[in-house]
Amino acid sequence: MAEENNGKNSSIPRGYLTEDTKARLEWVKKYSGIELDDSISDKAEDLQGIIENHVGFMKVPMAVVGPMSLQGNYAKGDFCVPICTLEGTLAMSMNRGMYASSLCGGTQVKHFRQELSRAPVFIFNNLEESAQFQTWLKQNKEKVSAAAESTTNHGKVLRIDQYTVQNYIVLDIVMDTKNAAGQNMVTLAAKVACELIRKETGYNYFLESNINSDKKASVRNMLLGRGHGVTAETTIKNNVMKKVLKVDPDVLYENWAYYPVFSSMVGTHGVAIHESNALTAIYLATGQDTACVAENSIAHFDLEKRGDALKFKLTLPSLTVGTVGGGTRLKMQRNNLELLGCADGENSSKKLAEIIAGATLALDISLVCAIGSHTFTDAHMKYGRK
Repeated sequence: MAEENNGKNSSIPRGYLTEDTKARLEWVKKYSGIELDDSISDKAEDLQGIIENHVGFMKVPMAVVGPMSLQGNYAKGDFCVPICTLEGTLAMSMNRGMYASSLCGGTQVKHFRQELSRAPVFIFNNLEESAQFQTWLKQNKEKVSAAAESTTNHGKVLRIDQYTVQNYIVLDIVMDTKNAAGQNMVTLAAKVACELIRKETGYNYFLESNINSDKKASVRNMLLGRGHGVTAETTIKNNVMKKVLKVDPDVLYENWAYYPVFSSMVGTHGVAIHESNALTAIYLATGQDTACVAENSIAHFDLEKRGDALKFKLTLPSLTVGTVGGGTRLKMQRNNLELLGCADGENSSKKLAEIIAGATLALDISLVCAIGSHTFTDAHMKYGRK
């Protein structure tokens, strides 16, 4: 999407009628310069590598929300965000959070990490074999890394972490996957690296130990991440909190402490609000692997008092997203990546991750304020039903 809106009206047309949908499409075109056309379709022969036993397509409703104002390392400017969902009120709620933030200077987003791994395990008969293996690996780490990197023109090995437990040694082969989400990239890289190790040492392996907890929430992914790590924050003034978000900021702040207490009590990873809602909606719209929401919805959400305002903070340590490969080559999903300005460019996947973080924070803010103002149920009863 263009970095500026060229002075166009920033209010998305409302309504449920056919003419309202047409008005929104015109708004998107005028605002962003991108034309959304859901009549475009992919040919069956173009679906290899995406789906087997193909029989057709099932349309999922798509909306646009925004504009969302971001100041990030890679995402800078105003963005109109496409989402796909079957949950009434989600688009309206995300839009509300974006609007409140935009009235107060927007949202700051900072990409701070990108790494993905595959973690094969080697199993030994005794500790002496294990010790010999560790010595060999220490002496040949560069050779192993080169073998892994030989499988890709873009990915780079960042490090190979070792975890020793009893007669097991896990090699967590960590890579920078550039603009790809990278699951297949790291799998092939780890396979070739392990074949080199097996050939030179004689020790066998299993390609997956489950330490990298692919598509599973874990403490490992909460700390080290799986994909992109992004943090986002926005400071919303008290008058906007009351007028737009319909909540008393003092009441919200003074009572917020209960949420992390009970999150800890039930054993959730981090302090999340409903990240999976935002992630799934944007993942569907942009061709991501939606199963990754299982690990990507780990989050650290908090708020703090700042004078006559509240600062809302969110860290998403594990976003497994990309702008090349997989479902991103489908025509409609590619069109949506163009809408976000993430269809190409050296750092397009990092930009997408920052946009996702900003949108997720907006949705979190709206829900927290709806709960704090006792309007959560009312909103779903009014807008979540026909």
